[in-house]
Amino acid sequence: MAAAAAGAGSGAWAAQEKQFPPALLSFFIYNPRFGPREGEEENKILFYHPNEVEKNEKIRNVGLCEAIVQFTRTFSPSKPAKSLHTQKNRQFFNEPEENFWMVMVVRNPIIEKQSKDGKPIIEYQEEELLDKVYSSVLQQCYSMYKLFNGTFLKAMEDGGVKLLKERLEKFFHRYLQTLHLQSCDLLDIFGGISFFPLDKMTYLKIQSFINRMEESLNIVKYTAFLYNDQLIWSGLEQDDMRILYKYLTTSLFPRHIEPELAGRDSPIRAEMPGNLQHYGRFLTGPLNLNDPDAKCRFPKIFVNTDDTYEELHLIVYKAMSAAVCFMIDASNQPTLDFCRRLDSIVGPQLTVLASDICEQFNINKRMSGSEKEPQFKFIYFNHMNLAEKSTVHMRKTPSVSLTSVHPDLMKILGDINSDFTRVDEDEEIIVKAMSDYWVVGKKSDRRELYVILNQKNANLIEVNEEVKKLCATQFNNIFFLD
Repeated sequence: MAAAAAGAGSGAWAAQEKQFPPALLSFFIYNPRFGPREGEEENKILFYHPNEVEKNEKIRNVGLCEAIVQFTRTFSPSKPAKSLHTQKNRQFFNEPEENFWMVMVVRNPIIEKQSKDGKPIIEYQEEELLDKVYSSVLQQCYSMYKLFNGTFLKAMEDGGVKLLKERLEKFFHRYLQTLHLQSCDLLDIFGGISFFPLDKMTYLKIQSFINRMEESLNIVKYTAFLYNDQLIWSGLEQDDMRILYKYLTTSLFPRHIEPELAGRDSPIRAEMPGNLQHYGRFLTGPLNLNDPDAKCRFPKIFVNTDDTYEELHLIVYKAMSAAVCFMIDASNQPTLDFCRRLDSIVGPQLTVLASDICEQFNINKRMSGSEKEPQFKFIYFNHMNLAEKSTVHMRKTPSVSLTSVHPDLMKILGDINSDFTRVDEDEEIIVKAMSDYWVVGKKSDRRELYVILNQKNANLIEVNEEVKKLCATQFNNIFFLD
């Protein structure tokens, strides 16, 4: 009885302690050149969230950020402040284009405890947030805006401050709702691309398919091919593909999840002329090709903004687990006839290709055998081709980051990454974490590997040997310096 009471007491105490994750307090964009004189300060503000904030407070907050940036410039003219730490929050600054500043203010995580007299005591967790993670999130905000709207400067050229404000309002009003700051981690720093592993023959089939499609649909400028949300081929520049990949895998594809796993559950399109039955459909553009009034509107994207500055229509077409992105010049307006033609040419071939890839994938899976759960988890990133692989994450979407390890271990990974950033040389860091966990970080030849091992009573030499074994089995064709 006494034991039960003691247990209940400790449970009640635990219930009194509440934890609150980091939260977005404010997000604003300003240009100090737009309101240089006293009384004109409001003109500097191009976008401010939350909009309900009183005008003078907006001006005061922007002025404070401007002062911090200017003050730090005296010490480091080429690299002004990136973040400001206070007890309650953390501010992140980014200047993506000259004189255009983006600021994100994040509330530190909170632990709320009950004091003996019943009043809540709030403790701010000042050291929990990793600067590099949230600076990367802020940089992503700009990259995503630029993908769909072009640069700030282009909006100024097209229609002045008024047009820029309209575009910022329209985009960020929706985009900020998708920011789930509690789910951000090391993968946000990398912003990498997960590549689908393929044998040579299947890869050549895909290459041949892309060449045929670009020839048949001669207005196609660039193509990208994905399977199971992983990239197989892309004709875009790396930085453009990286942000387009993020949009596809975290926004567009999740909105169109369907019962298509075996292909049996998808409706076969018997109404196709010539009875070419297939599973193809548009994820962007017309919903029903048989409707004569169907709208052929495709999202516009902007690529190569540093030099040629191309504006393109993004056509995303999917069959089973394969998706292909066709990008055509914005001066060509796709018609319903073009969409029907694309559907009749691409649909049947993509359906066959998707089942070929699936079959090959299953054969490879059987050959590798069903191994038992390994004692390690790892995250790998290659800075040269942006390839990313994680066995730590079971699922990573904007709203949820399902990791199979403790958050404290994820923070250690972030800390090791910060250490790697400070030096250019290759290095290795081994950390003995709580209980039986070891965390190993390896940086070699612009590649990074993070390993989490759970081994009882292991010593440094044994841990080192385990990591060598992992490199030999998982990364046998990748050179890691010892």
